Amino acid sequence: MKLLNALSQITPKQKKAIYIALAVLLGLILTALAVGLSVRGAMLKKAMTKAEGVLLRDYNIDFKVRDYRFTGLATVTFDHIEVLPREREQLADIKQMAVTVRLWPLLFGDVKIGNLVLNNAKVTLVKKDSVSNYDFLFKKKEKAKEKGDDERNYAALIDGLMKKVFFKIPSNMELDNFELSYQDDSLQQRIRVPRAEIDGGDFETSLFLNEHDAQWNFSGHVNPDKQQLLVKVSSEQKQVELPLLRRKLGLGVSFDEVMFDLRKVKREGRDSLTVAGKWSFTNLKVNHRRLSERDILLPEGLGEGQINISRNALEVNPGSTIQVKEFVFQPYLKFVPKPHKTLALSVHTGKFEAEKLFDAIPEGLFPALEGIKVSGRIAYDLDFSVNFDQPDKLVFSSKMDDAELKVIQWGKADIKTMNTAFTYDAYEDSVLMRQIVLGPQNPKFTPLNQIAPILKKTVLNTEDPYFYQHKGFEEEAFKLSIVTNIKERKFKRGASTISMQLVKNVFLNRNKTMMRKFEEILLVWLMESSRQVSKDRMLEVYLNVIEWGKNVYGIQEAAHYYFGKKPSELNIGESLFLSSIVPRPKTGLSSFDYTGHLLPWVQRHFNTYGYIMNKRGQLTDEEVPESYGFYGVVLQPGLRPARPIGVVDSAYTDMDEQQNTIIRELEQEEAMRAKLMDKLFGKDSNNKNNEENSNR
Repeated sequence: MKLLNALSQITPKQKKAIYIALAVLLGLILTALAVGLSVRGAMLKKAMTKAEGVLLRDYNIDFKVRDYRFTGLATVTFDHIEVLPREREQLADIKQMAVTVRLWPLLFGDVKIGNLVLNNAKVTLVKKDSVSNYDFLFKKKEKAKEKGDDERNYAALIDGLMKKVFFKIPSNMELDNFELSYQDDSLQQRIRVPRAEIDGGDFETSLFLNEHDAQWNFSGHVNPDKQQLLVKVSSEQKQVELPLLRRKLGLGVSFDEVMFDLRKVKREGRDSLTVAGKWSFTNLKVNHRRLSERDILLPEGLGEGQINISRNALEVNPGSTIQVKEFVFQPYLKFVPKPHKTLALSVHTGKFEAEKLFDAIPEGLFPALEGIKVSGRIAYDLDFSVNFDQPDKLVFSSKMDDAELKVIQWGKADIKTMNTAFTYDAYEDSVLMRQIVLGPQNPKFTPLNQIAPILKKTVLNTEDPYFYQHKGFEEEAFKLSIVTNIKERKFKRGASTISMQLVKNVFLNRNKTMMRKFEEILLVWLMESSRQVSKDRMLEVYLNVIEWGKNVYGIQEAAHYYFGKKPSELNIGESLFLSSIVPRPKTGLSSFDYTGHLLPWVQRHFNTYGYIMNKRGQLTDEEVPESYGFYGVVLQPGLRPARPIGVVDSAYTDMDEQQNTIIRELEQEEAMRAKLMDKLFGKDSNNKNNEENSNR
């Protein structure tokens, strides 16, 4: 209405001026268009020559086109395109391709594809021995390091990548007879797309593996301008694995349907980018030997949320959710790559029904828990953060509110069986050494009350000082383990409590997979929380099943093997020695010289743990000899090493290479244990130990 009123007030003279201005503008546009049309052929030829030169110079590729021409105002048609890496197999052969560039974005410097037509195109990836026709794709162009490269802007970088991808997606597309194949010395796979269309952003097509070994159907919608993408992929046949992954990565993946929906990309300046969307799957099956022996089946899953990207950080937005069946949780994750690489993770579930968690565990992931039934409401809180340049400042807090939890029925791993006599399978790696009955039927089984109290104390102090106080996990030990492994840049130290060692040995298989550790943690939590097995019984079983030497299992065999004694007769020195070899039982005999006495380097363990027990009042009822009985430990004659040639003196202390290796490992381990003891019992324990070492 306002516009009509304004137009009605324009005088004839003003109208005439406007008409003249519009006519001049139109004339200029037509003149520019005429000039552009007259020179566009030359411009196209120049661009093609430049592209051919760059591909040959930088990538050693011959790019051949039989004919190219403008077939519309902004459409270029190419006939018979060949991409030929020199001294390699042909990479691509395209009979015809027509590309239309959108004019309006082009005026603002953005090259966006409007329409794409592709007919009879073949892309062939070939690898023979270590030579492939696609290795140029991974070639990095050398360029001078520009000022400010160390301050990479992640928001701008990811924004740029997304624009590059979406700008290349056409609004409309017609594709007929496209084929992508891969072949190496022993494998050949081919994916065919007979027909595909994008019409106003909507698309629907099918992919075929080889002739018709498998079929995957694609559908969805794409909006390149808003950078939105919805894609659904469904498998026509059940449990058909995606090609190449099994062969190349040892990974098997199949699904009924997966969906990805990129809903929103929002920019707030150069330093802020948010990406929001959701994903889902049904009947996802995964198999990899590092994950689990069996197929892992996830019936359904859903994730929805937002990722916040700033100049130097990536963050999963609070409130983002992951749902597996009826179990829903909201993880928070933040990663800062530079200047100091830091990672923060937190999960706060609030109260929920415990059965939802166990119903959500994928089939095949944790075999020992299959069939378990629980009741009650639980809650879990995790707060974790670490600066990888300053790992000692690590923050770790893990709390489980499980007061209401009840185990109604155990799964394949029936924890209750530990309360009765049962048979333990003693393995060495994957080899079954023998079976041991844990009960009075076995004359070598030793009840806890028939084991010397000092032996129980020394083992607890070296392996799990807070065994009788914790519920399966020692938080300080876990933190120290993480810190140590970060510093060493490899898995150097675990944080296994006696409860964890017991569950691992008695109930779990010997396959070293990532998921077995999580299975162990869940089973320990249930065992300790249910209180269906007492701490005394756990310790009793532990002392009767652990290995103390080559094919030496249980405390009775260990006491007899090394010292010819019963478990009840062990003294403080013998107990400290036996506890020192629990982490490396097969090295026990390496601790002795030919006289049967302990080598001097073993005394460090005696000093550390003897003083700790004394400080904690654990030696009040014990006779404590000099050096906590170090000099009174004597190996049985039949096990002693031969006297070295030329040695006539009992002061022999030379060490062989094996002993040198052991002492290096012991020194590292003792240093880490001393650090843990500082946190658990106070710094005086380590200070006193250092004083004793300096006086030796």
